[in-house]
Amino acid sequence: MQSSRPASPPRLDDPAAATLCSQARDLAEAGHADRAAELYERVVADAGPRYRAQAALGLAVVRDHLGDTAGARQADETAIAAADPEFSPRAAYHLALLCEKEGDSDAAARAWQTVVEFGNQRYLGAAHHGLARLAEARGDDETARSHWQYALNAADPQTVADAARDYARRLLERGAAAEAAEVLARGLAAHDTPDLRLLLGAVRVEQAIAEFDTALAQQPADPHDTAVARELLARLLAVRGDSATAERVWYDGLTHDDPQTAAEVRARLRRGFLTPDPDVAAETGEATFWWDPYLEAAVASDTTPMLAGELFAALSRIYALLAQADSAARVDAALAAALQVVDDYVWGAALRDDVHAQTGRTTTGLD
Repeated sequence: MQSSRPASPPRLDDPAAATLCSQARDLAEAGHADRAAELYERVVADAGPRYRAQAALGLAVVRDHLGDTAGARQADETAIAAADPEFSPRAAYHLALLCEKEGDSDAAARAWQTVVEFGNQRYLGAAHHGLARLAEARGDDETARSHWQYALNAADPQTVADAARDYARRLLERGAAAEAAEVLARGLAAHDTPDLRLLLGAVRVEQAIAEFDTALAQQPADPHDTAVARELLARLLAVRGDSATAERVWYDGLTHDDPQTAAEVRARLRRGFLTPDPDVAAETGEATFWWDPYLEAAVASDTTPMLAGELFAALSRIYALLAQADSAARVDAALAAALQVVDDYVWGAALRDDVHAQTGRTTTGLD
């Protein structure tokens, strides 16, 4: 670390240095960064250690704002060298963040370690949080774990909450839901925040998925229990975004060896489906609609919005084509073109078959 400690006694007494620092801060807040830097530089050059550290930190912040990262780092080092118990660890904190932003992990680690060595309780937790992140980035999980624990024991509640949020998110990504729940409990005990609550909800979803998966692996004897577990597991997997696994869970239930279990699963999959009018069903002998298999598949794979979008897109195209029939001579051509719209979709053939069955004849444009 470089030091700009003057060889001669300070030329600015503490009251004058304090006034200049205050003026520089006001200038910086008002958007006059260059003028603020000039005042800070004067204090750094002419004041004693206490205000030299304060001014050097202010100068680092201003230079960073001006895009002079190298100058900002040098000013932080000057503040650190002044060894002030308050402003020097703050400068090391600022330097660590600068180095992380530049991708200089080694320098960031040294700066965070400097914060730790100063021992100021206000910044210790944040320093261990930074060291934990860097240790994880280089794959040193054991060192990272140690620093996470220090960060979770910090004096500042917000620092604990920030560390808990970051650590729990990483644990959740690794599938360590139980450990993530413990970390979040510590964070919430220190400072209850929406971020921690959201993560706790995500952790509980993962725990519920694990419990339902275990229940199915143990093969419940009651078909109702099996169907409930399959439905809840599949729907939670879909919420998580794992639609492929959700579809497999539904499919395994629908093809279950026990017919009663398969029927219960299908009933849950079809929850909310439209049912045919009983009189019509009695007359036609059809208890389901032609589109039911496609809707079942869409629910199982969590693609119902896509299916609905296809249907509405087809209807829009059909309507637009029919609207072009501005004369009797063009009606047949418009109708034929409109009916061919369904050829672009997987369910088009089933729709054609249904129309044929209902009309009892071949419909122009559907062949």
